[in-house]
Amino acid sequence: MAKNPIKGSERQPMPGAKSAGRADPGERLEVSVLLRRSNAGALKERVEKLARHKGAGEHLSHQEFDRQFGAVSADLDAVRKFAAAHKLSVVQEHAGRRTVVLSGTVAQFNAAFGVDLQRFEHPGGSYRGRVGSIQLPDELKGVVEAVLGLDNRPAAKPHFRARRTPGNVHWHAGAGGDTSYTPLQIVQLYNFPLGNGRGQCVGIIELGGGERAVDLSAYFSGLGIGAAPSVTVMSVDHGKNQPTGDPNGPDGEVMLDIEVVGAVAPAAKIAVYFAPNTDAGFLDAITTAVHDVTNKPSVISISWGGAESSWTQQSMTAFDSAFQAAAALGITVCVASGDNGSSDGVTGGGDHVDFPASSPYALGCGGTSLPASGTTITGETVWNDGAQGGASGGGVSSFFALPAWQDGLHTTMTSGATARLTMRGVPDVCGDANPDTGYDVRIDGTDTVIGGTSAVAPLWAGLIARINAAKGSAVGYVNPTLYASPGALNDITQGNNGDFAARTGWDACTGLGSPNGAQVAALFGVPSAAAGASVKPKATPKVKVA
Repeated sequence: MAKNPIKGSERQPMPGAKSAGRADPGERLEVSVLLRRSNAGALKERVEKLARHKGAGEHLSHQEFDRQFGAVSADLDAVRKFAAAHKLSVVQEHAGRRTVVLSGTVAQFNAAFGVDLQRFEHPGGSYRGRVGSIQLPDELKGVVEAVLGLDNRPAAKPHFRARRTPGNVHWHAGAGGDTSYTPLQIVQLYNFPLGNGRGQCVGIIELGGGERAVDLSAYFSGLGIGAAPSVTVMSVDHGKNQPTGDPNGPDGEVMLDIEVVGAVAPAAKIAVYFAPNTDAGFLDAITTAVHDVTNKPSVISISWGGAESSWTQQSMTAFDSAFQAAAALGITVCVASGDNGSSDGVTGGGDHVDFPASSPYALGCGGTSLPASGTTITGETVWNDGAQGGASGGGVSSFFALPAWQDGLHTTMTSGATARLTMRGVPDVCGDANPDTGYDVRIDGTDTVIGGTSAVAPLWAGLIARINAAKGSAVGYVNPTLYASPGALNDITQGNNGDFAARTGWDACTGLGSPNGAQVAALFGVPSAAAGASVKPKATPKVKVA
């Protein structure tokens, strides 16, 4: 086979991982092949136009998007022929998502893509991986942009932190004076506009764990919410709603996301897309949500991620393209910025930002500590509980170019030094994330308190759902509008996340600030109504599986 390496597909073993020999040649796997986009330049120009007009503009229907910017039939045919030649099966294909999923054995994929799949062992377990680039035959050169799923190492981590309890693996080192809030109290503190998200759908991406209807019923009943959420479970790449029974595991992420969104926007539908925790599973979950013509989410919440340095270039480019599609379709994507401060948990020193929050087409959501007296915030600061306790993720991307709406901004280091942004800065906004001032939630039958930037992404997603419902249309790509009117947010000027310090205006700890919900709504033409949640007597949430 001619050697045509996919740009940016190079891969090295995980830190501390060693090869344990070649993968079983008979092992079966599925691989997602991402094709080039039709009129890619036109899509980029369309999204840039949205940015120039502060997010305002006509959003495309799914059908029109697929027609203009999906994969062309000739490219799909080429992949089918390639699959047949290597005895690979086509499991599914979607022109709008530009994705063809192939099934076969390790031996068949080794031959098809010129790789040598091996088993790697590391302190946290084992995975199937490869070293080097993925190779394409001449007939697919320029047709295929990414091949994901050959490597099945965990792609991301959930960004939540539970309050310290005996045996809790996500505990933080609390300093006393702990408090907690229900999401409805957070809504009041942040002055959210009246509303319940009726007519909207919020998509939630999950890469493990699950939810239990009995817990959702008890939780929302306890809050006294009348218009309880309707939850639809979506399976992507065989991912399932599989509660582990461990409130300290991924169930904590799933339940936190649903409960925050459901409390903030109780009349909105919630679609939870479960996928395997691999680069292929993560991307397929996102593209499935973006192109879901049944549920049609207007907002997507993502609370999983990993340091940019752990991703391949082909993966980051593919995710970023998916978020561009979301912007063109009028979908807002809210992403947690990480819980490990300016290092993002990368050992060996240096500053790192979390992906996919670092995509300029995502709304990166950082974290704060939120002390309050009654319904008044008494001094919001950057969340930073130290290396063991967690801190707001933030910094400067090493991969994504500076978006126009961040031009002229600066970072301030804890040393006092300042520097002009030359690459994408993270986060964009923030919200309560400190477990000391965390969220009351229910997980696997246990009432507990959780923080982390995982709570901030669904909080902002719920706010956007309220705004969309009140406006009667989706606001979509919100970043340009928020950066043009930073006064609509509560500026956080105290604290740091390690190497970066808070300052007046945007900073690499808390972005533009936490929401003044009514003022944010006013930016998008929604009248500044009195704050509060639309709460009615008890109801039972409806859960269905698709």
